[in-house]
Amino acid sequence: MKNSNGRHIFFVDDEPNIRQVIAEILKQSGLHVSCFPCPAECLERLRTQGCDLLISELRMPEMDGVDLVRFVKRLTPWMPVLIVTGYGDIPTAVEAIKAGAADFIEKPLDKKSFVRKVKSLLPENGNDKQLGEPLTQSEEMVLKLVLGGKSNKEIANLLNRSKRTIEVHRAHVMHKLGAESLVDLVTRVVAMGLADLGANGDAGASPALANDNRKKDVEKTQMDRENERRIQG
Repeated sequence: MKNSNGRHIFFVDDEPNIRQVIAEILKQSGLHVSCFPCPAECLERLRTQGCDLLISELRMPEMDGVDLVRFVKRLTPWMPVLIVTGYGDIPTAVEAIKAGAADFIEKPLDKKSFVRKVKSLLPENGNDKQLGEPLTQSEEMVLKLVLGGKSNKEIANLLNRSKRTIEVHRAHVMHKLGAESLVDLVTRVVAMGLADLGANGDAGASPALANDNRKKDVEKTQMDRENERRIQG
């Protein structure tokens, strides 16, 4: 069961002893924690159960913390991720920050500093209710094109969808990311480490590259368009 404060933390580390120690520290601080021996198990749980904060070791055999951050930011972009790193891993930890991690803390961990850092990253009232579920594939594509400077009409033409459909997708993106304006959306996207979504947008690209990007986007949405036609009869 979760504690009365409702704070739930996921912790990933391939070392059993470290998982046990961290779990005890967090529990003593009144926090509920679920531990995972590998990123794959953590990601699988995240698909069905949310948490308020993810803490992960940077160096792990099957997937390092940077890649885990990237996966998490696609799955639950608003959730903060704290990276734990040993000495000598600072450049990689900085890379994790660029990928979207909220912060990193060095080993050996000082108990008080660690708990203080964890609590500072937790939302004040548990999960942020203003933020919605993970973006769908269509919503992520619309977001990418919005970040590339495309208007709703241009996106509709590019993806061979109705303008109204794009407006709905865009509204869902704004709601799910807790943004009230385009500036607010860009600010939140950068803060979440999702700015690379717009990196491959075709705004300002060569005609050949733009056409290639359009072809890929249309192929990706072929199934979505077919479903839309069925719904509309």
